[in-house]
Amino acid sequence: MENFIYKYYIEPITTHSGYNPVNTVTYAVIALAALYFLFTEFRKRGIAIDKKFVYSIVPFVLLGSTVRVVTDAIDAGKFLPITSIHDLILKSHIYDYGFLTVSPGLYLVVAAILLISLAILKKLNRTELLPYVGLALWIPHLLLILPFVGSMAFAAIVLVLAIIPAILALRLFKNNIYALMVGAQALDGAATFVIIDFGKILLKGAEYGEQHVASGFIGEIFGTYATFYLVKVAISMGAAYLLTKEETENKEKGQETKPDELLFVAMIIMIMGLAPGLRDVLRAAVGA
Repeated sequence: MENFIYKYYIEPITTHSGYNPVNTVTYAVIALAALYFLFTEFRKRGIAIDKKFVYSIVPFVLLGSTVRVVTDAIDAGKFLPITSIHDLILKSHIYDYGFLTVSPGLYLVVAAILLISLAILKKLNRTELLPYVGLALWIPHLLLILPFVGSMAFAAIVLVLAIIPAILALRLFKNNIYALMVGAQALDGAATFVIIDFGKILLKGAEYGEQHVASGFIGEIFGTYATFYLVKVAISMGAAYLLTKEETENKEKGQETKPDELLFVAMIIMIMGLAPGLRDVLRAAVGA
């Protein structure tokens, strides 16, 4: 049993080898259970899952992705002691590669920060300040890596490929959150496609590979990660269609629409795209 745990869970972290079918399924099951728990807790505590709440958690997603890039930059030797703060961070080893600075540990850390912040603000009756807490935590981390950012030409291509499906989704479904969901998934797919397929050209010869099981399989089967991008867009568009259809059918039947459930699903799909997508863009930008 110890060998099994080490091989499929610990070794991928210590050797930077990424995901395998075993830990992928395990993390997915744990994530689903945690999400169900969070949803029920939000309802019990009277926390409204509305559009404002979804927007409020976006800065925390940005925080998680950027912290991961700080770790990537340190691990790749790109994070240099150019200021006293950078030097202090390097000497502290707080952001060194480890369970709490990579997934899934980093997700747990950011989720804990979000929940603690939400609990405190709820107690103070100032939940409207939640996005500002996230921004206050995210911006300093972004400023840490900005000095190491190189060419962003590739990022423009990624953003265009992400924005086009988002605009299309907004016109089709008339829902900002669903459009954000589609754009986030498109960002992840576009980042993977552009960085892996054209990294040598756009990133001064840098080569990147895919660590996730499903996306790696798709890329290998078709010989290009353009297919992964198209799959991401198609699935997120399909999700937006189904969510819109569910809402419409409930209204037509006179049944009570459950916007919190629909928005929660959209929020999770959005996070699953935005978090890795932004991390990939920033990581490639600093050359980590």
